[in-house]
Formats: sequence, structure tokens, C-alpha cells
Amino acid sequence: MEPPVDILIDGQPATPDDLAHQALVSYGAYTSFRVEQGGVRGLDLHLARLEQAALELFGDSPGEGELCRLMAQAVGGRDACWLRVSLFSPEIGHRAPSFVGRPRVMTVVSPPPPPLAASIRVTPIIYEREAPHLKHVATMGLIRARRAARADGFDDALFVDAQGRILEGSLWNIGFIQGERIIWPEGPMLAGVTQALIQRGLSDFGLACESRPVALADLSDFDGAFLCNSATPACPITAIGDVAFSADPIILDRLERAWASQTPQAMAPRR
Repeated sequence: MEPPVDILIDGQPATPDDLAHQALVSYGAYTSFRVEQGGVRGLDLHLARLEQAALELFGDSPGEGELCRLMAQAVGGRDACWLRVSLFSPEIGHRAPSFVGRPRVMTVVSPPPPPLAASIRVTPIIYEREAPHLKHVATMGLIRARRAARADGFDDALFVDAQGRILEGSLWNIGFIQGERIIWPEGPMLAGVTQALIQRGLSDFGLACESRPVALADLSDFDGAFLCNSATPACPITAIGDVAFSADPIILDRLERAWASQTPQAMAPRR
């Protein structure tokens, strides 16, 4: 894995103290995405995610204008890169959790990563992320689940609740294909930006969608399944446990085109 090329805290080079705090205190939230032609697909959704997390975790927010300014500064003149934007506060720690105020903003620029896979086999694991609606930094559970899945001969883990209802993947959302309709499972999970971008464009490519509870017992009702995240617009899931799916290249192409139709938004600071 290539190292990050630039780490800034509130627009200034990160200090050892800044990084030591983040290494020792896993309290915060982030979002990450590909920068293309100096813009970001779903920038409005990433900003809304950060705003929600800032208010919920810290009681205050830098505001969208400041976030855009710091993001644009971090990217500089790069035409393409990967940008992670994290929120944290050195005032919050294990012994002093009560601070309320504006979080600091860390930006990390690195080379764009490749898609997760060309196809993937996953195994159901009973697990629900803490505060699943937030993209937070407490990731031990999901990494542990991925390790367990790979030890069992699969590529990744699919999280389900104790009743067998499907929630989300370790680093991705899951969608199911039923004819020309996309079914998104309902439950406690992170609302994915790539999922939302696909939804915005589906009707232009002859596809409809709905959200409803989906259980493991329902898998035989579907023609296929796919995962999506910011690095991977649509990757076929060829097996969930012992249930196999065929990959329909025509539907997958329409999903990717629905995502691609949502053009990158400029990171110009907003007023």
C-alpha cells in the first residue's frame, strides 16, 4: 500500500501530537472519496455526512464552507487522488470525554485505490456496527469480521442481525437485482454515498429501486447481488454463503452508468 502523500490538520502540516492523539483515541468520524478532474461525485452527500457526524459527536461543526476550503487546499492542483476527511478533537479522550465544540479537520491525500474486486464471495456474519448510521473510526469489529470471513475461505463479510436480516458489508453497501428492479435492504447501517448516486441515476437507465427488509431466507428470490462503495461503483457478488448468483453484465453496466451519470461537483468553498 502506498503511503499518504500529504496529511494536514486544519490546513497545516500534521504534528506528532496530532497524530499521537488519533492513534490513541478512536473517537471521530470521516468520509473518503475519489477526486476526479478536481471534483467529487456526491460532494453534497459527503458534506452532509460530515455535518451530521460533527453535530452528533462534537456538538458543533466546521461548516460546509470551511470543509470545502480545507478539502480544496488539501487537493491543491491534483487532478486525481483519494481524499479522506476526518473529524476529531484533542480535547476528547478516555478520561476527559465531555468537551463540546468544533472538531478539528484532518485531510489525507493518497493515490486513488483500485476497486475492491472484479467479483466477490461473502459469508454472513452476525454483527452490527456501533452507531451504524455514522462512518466513524471504531473499526475493530468490521476488520475482525473480514479476517474471520477470509479464514473461512470467503473474500469478505456480510453483516446480518440476530434475526438473519441483511444489513451491510464490511466496507460497502449491498444491493439485490430482481428483474429490472434494485432492492436495497433496510436496517441499521451506513447510508452509502455511492448507493445514493446509483439511485439518483437508475431511472435514466430503465431501472427502478426500493428499500425493504431482506432476510437470508429471501436470497432465492433474487437474480443477483452487487456491492458498491466509493472505490467500487458496482461489483458482482457471486455467492452469499452457499447461495450462488450469476453476474449479469448488462445490469451491472447499467448500474455503473447510473453512477457515472452523476458528474463530479467542484470543491469551491460554499457560502
